[in-house]
Amino acid sequence: MTTWDERFRRGDYPADPDPADLLRQRVETLPDGRALDVATGTGRNAVFLADHGYEVDAVDRSRVGLETTREGARERGVADRVNLVQADLNEYAFPVDSYDVVTVSFFRVVDRLPDLRAALRDGGVLFAEHHLRTTDPVDVGPPGDRYRLAADELLRLCLDMTVLAYEAGREERDGRVAAVARILARNSTGQRQSYPFLPGETLDG
Repeated sequence: MTTWDERFRRGDYPADPDPADLLRQRVETLPDGRALDVATGTGRNAVFLADHGYEVDAVDRSRVGLETTREGARERGVADRVNLVQADLNEYAFPVDSYDVVTVSFFRVVDRLPDLRAALRDGGVLFAEHHLRTTDPVDVGPPGDRYRLAADELLRLCLDMTVLAYEAGREERDGRVAAVARILARNSTGQRQSYPFLPGETLDG
């Protein structure tokens, strides 16, 4: 049993967590089709995307996490749209030019980002979030800087894509503080492009 199997079995992570906020806010603006959820954990993003009509490949090394994802998908009635893949993410060969949406939450994606970019179809969208290095006191995430992202590192990694949204800062949930960066970026380039309407926002004047 891996360390992550033990963590999921102990209940260190909720079995039915909410999806990432930025993903939830922008899901209606994303291209339809096939999705890849990297480091799916207990399936919060994978099940959410399947519930919105995507065919999802959910990849994680933890068998316990994948079993929890399967159960969550069954409860939501979307098990037929979630394909579970147990694999070491440092070695897994992501299919090229295969996905309309790729999501990755709290897996240090730096070394694999070129492969995730290659997995996206033209116009496909990447959502990524991870813990930040910070001088502020935080309660959540890796204890040292080695597995955290440096300031603006996630943004810089995606500058050859079209950045649709980026946010970085501290947030509090259940009384615990985290420092997190999130990005939504499209696999496209060029000075003139189409952009989605931002949900719930209007422009005056």
